[in-house]
Amino acid sequence: MPRSYSFIVVVALLLVAAGARDARAQHLPDLVTTDVLRVCSDPGNMPFSQRKGDGFENRIAQIVADELKVKLRYYWLTQGPGFVRNTLGTGLCDLIIGTSGGEVVQATNPYYRSAYAVVTRKGEIDGLKGLDDPRLKDKKIGSIAGTPPFARLTELGLAGERLTPYPPYLFGEDRKHQTVAASVIADLAEKKIDVAVLWGPAAGWLARQSGVPMEVVPLLNEPGRPALTFRVSMGVRHGEDDWKRKINAVQRKRKDDIEKVLREYDVPLLVEEENKLLEPSADAKTP
Repeated sequence: MPRSYSFIVVVALLLVAAGARDARAQHLPDLVTTDVLRVCSDPGNMPFSQRKGDGFENRIAQIVADELKVKLRYYWLTQGPGFVRNTLGTGLCDLIIGTSGGEVVQATNPYYRSAYAVVTRKGEIDGLKGLDDPRLKDKKIGSIAGTPPFARLTELGLAGERLTPYPPYLFGEDRKHQTVAASVIADLAEKKIDVAVLWGPAAGWLARQSGVPMEVVPLLNEPGRPALTFRVSMGVRHGEDDWKRKINAVQRKRKDDIEKVLREYDVPLLVEEENKLLEPSADAKTP
């Protein structure tokens, strides 16, 4: 996971400021660098982000910077436990492009909603719509341990020898693939597993990059618990309400541009309140 850094003084100042904000948030300025957009991101987490800047979160960060008319600057750190605490929480950056909120991070308005998806090799399980499909009972399934679909698969009795659990994070310099999701899709392409169940925004792009024709089906018909659909927001520090409102305004103004980027990366997009796919707007359609 992310290595520790000696930012004791900075952390202490942030904690004091955070405590003060609880009582008089309206009267304290946001602790945000205004002449540059400082974004914390993972340097190797495609399709979301990469040091070369070719992930969809990188491109969305550039949209935000362009709208704010400032330069974009990154602080890179590998995703995992402590990522938010050691980046946004220590004041190294002012924005995280993909989050759902939490103890350290305050979520902006969501800018997209997506779902976990089931991925198969094209033509092998036609018409698959849900994890309760009886044809899955004799298939080897791969999913990341601890994720909501893993719990659902266990609930359906698909655990045991049929379910291959992948670790939530990769460690070490000798890992074969950039992310765990990429490892799952590679195993699907090599027929080590028959079905992959992954977060849709990762699954769509990775399936297309695999070199093997694949079907990616968002899981829209599963029961409400565990939830398999989620809203994704940008993240700021708690108490920085002016900054949050500014980012919300950018998201509203550049909504079509952001949607276009997401579609270019095969992110399954859902309507706000219903579990059905969002029809592309005229301005967000890919060429």
